[in-house]
Amino acid sequence: MDTPVCDVLIVGGGIVGLATGYQLMRRYPDRRVVVLEKEQVPAQHQSGRNSGVLHSGIYYRPGSLKAVNCREGRLAMIDFCRQHEIPLEVCGKVIVATDETELPHLDELQRRGEENLVSCERIDADRLRELEPACRGIAAIHVKDAGIVDYRRVCFRLCELLQEQGHQVQTTTKVTNVSTSGTEIVAETNTGAWRTSHLINCAGLHSDRIARMCGHQPEVKIVPFRGEYFELTEQAEDLCRNLIYPVPNPDFPFLGVHFTRTIHGSVECGPNAVLAWAREGYSKWQVNFKDLWDAVSYRGFQRLAGRYWNVGLGEMKRSWFRSAFVASLQRLIPEVKEQDLIPAPSGVRAQALRPDGTLVDDFVIQREGNFIHVLNAPSPAATSSLNIGLTIADQLSGDL
Repeated sequence: MDTPVCDVLIVGGGIVGLATGYQLMRRYPDRRVVVLEKEQVPAQHQSGRNSGVLHSGIYYRPGSLKAVNCREGRLAMIDFCRQHEIPLEVCGKVIVATDETELPHLDELQRRGEENLVSCERIDADRLRELEPACRGIAAIHVKDAGIVDYRRVCFRLCELLQEQGHQVQTTTKVTNVSTSGTEIVAETNTGAWRTSHLINCAGLHSDRIARMCGHQPEVKIVPFRGEYFELTEQAEDLCRNLIYPVPNPDFPFLGVHFTRTIHGSVECGPNAVLAWAREGYSKWQVNFKDLWDAVSYRGFQRLAGRYWNVGLGEMKRSWFRSAFVASLQRLIPEVKEQDLIPAPSGVRAQALRPDGTLVDDFVIQREGNFIHVLNAPSPAATSSLNIGLTIADQLSGDL
């Protein structure tokens, strides 16, 4: 049997991979795009296990890939959802300082937001109570550009659009080896091989492994952090009108439990962040010893753990003791009680970590010949996905 051929092979059927395929389809309509996804349906990991926040771009260093792609990607996502009748609401959020030590960080967020052209304003405690009556803080930033959306539905629609134009999204297909012969790339999978001239690695939690499979040696390693969530009971949902966030720790921008009203009407609380014992370890009891050893034996993780062991212990305490989790939530909404919480599905964040123990804070998109590797795309990757896809399509300009 002849090996099937395509012009661009995308590994990973999450929102970044599908958005990239969609933008390539629009930019190069005469080229064949194939997306390979190892699960039975797309969006089973980070893309389908998030709280659906449409981010504004306020947190990110001006000029960074996160800042640029979030700003442009947010607008593109709004247009896409409206065009395809996918529920989306620009409801706004508040970032709340609960004590005076957080005010300098709030000032810095305000500066970043203004430089990143985010619609945001500093508000006092009285205005905060008007927006979120149950929330308590001494000051806040009202981020008017933030919103909520169903990213799983976005993924399914992107998949449909690709297939309608004759492109392929092949599920239950896991890449097992990649080789090259001149300018040709051969990707072997559990369902057969594919030949292509360009391979784009959007494998999320496994992106560093796919890069190494392709013969490249990225300087970062993916370390999985599980984010554990609760939902408010129906009786307690009125405690949160929209989105309530704490001022983030500048050393750990993805930490800090918050309240998120979802597009379906529920209110999620969380996440904490603990080392996952498997790259797809969505519960405390899921262990993959290869993944676990890969993380704990990595020099970068050892240095991170040695430097911030106290932060890690705090996250673990919140993971094992619901009372500690509730205490963190009560800093924002004092009325929340332990009986108001229902366990909700967890997510796992694919966090790139350098050998020196520093967390990679920006998107990492690297080109190596006819390969493009998306090596770090945590939040706000879903918000940014359509513009990330456009950025990758631009990188292939002149090659297709």
